[in-house]
Amino acid sequence: MKHTVSLKQNHEFRRLYSKGKSVVCPYFVLYCRRTGRPVNRLGITASVKLGNAVKRNRARRRLRELYRLREEELRRGYDVVIVARTRAIYGRASELRRCFDQQAKKLGLLPSAGKGDRPQ
Repeated sequence: MKHTVSLKQNHEFRRLYSKGKSVVCPYFVLYCRRTGRPVNRLGITASVKLGNAVKRNRARRRLRELYRLREEELRRGYDVVIVARTRAIYGRASELRRCFDQQAKKLGLLPSAGKGDRPQ
């Protein structure tokens, strides 16, 4: 089983926040930035505002699973950060998936299924 490469360094997160593109939905904020790497790197953050450690870890697990399910279909060479919002803890899995797909398409991470769409 292949493991996801993660973002660990604070300066990498800060660079992504300042220079990357972002989209917002009720469950999370998705940031991405093109890199020259052959793989994608993922970072997930959950603020103390979400609640205690149990709630923050639950939000991170749910968001990591969202990414894992779509990882093979995503375009390569991006750094991705997902910032959890309160609704990510209690939202329905189907809604989270739908929202992730919409936001990833907006950022150009997922290829569009439309006939007239151009890949980036």
